[in-house]
Amino acid sequence: MIALLQRVTQAHVVVNAHIIGEIQQGLMVLLGIERGDSEAEAKRLLERLIGYRVFADEQGKMNLNVQQINGALLLVPQFTLSADTRKGTRPSFTPAAAPEEAECLFNCFVSLAKKTSLSVQTGQFGADMAVNLTNDGPVTFWLQVSR
Repeated sequence: MIALLQRVTQAHVVVNAHIIGEIQQGLMVLLGIERGDSEAEAKRLLERLIGYRVFADEQGKMNLNVQQINGALLLVPQFTLSADTRKGTRPSFTPAAAPEEAECLFNCFVSLAKKTSLSVQTGQFGADMAVNLTNDGPVTFWLQVSR
């Protein structure tokens, strides 16, 4: 399971000309689900994501996590993160989970995130989405957990 997280001052997702998810300061997270991923990977990735220290403390050092700054999460499913790009000029999506499996795990991840103290917004699985954000820094990290 893969999370591409971006520290943002604001972010929102638009589907069919309507904003369906919106946050201010926090993390905008693109979530890729691979074949064989399970709820165990979802739990581990969420723990890492929530605890990841990417926000500045009083000395300007990245020592605070999203909970410590009262931030929010915008979780967006993105199967292209699982692409195999090692050769050729066209990505292979063989590593990505099947749509039904991926949707189930994305919903599981969202449910687990909503059990935290964080405000959680989401994109829409399978939809054509426009994701807009202001990356603060810019700060972007790739987190991955595997079986």
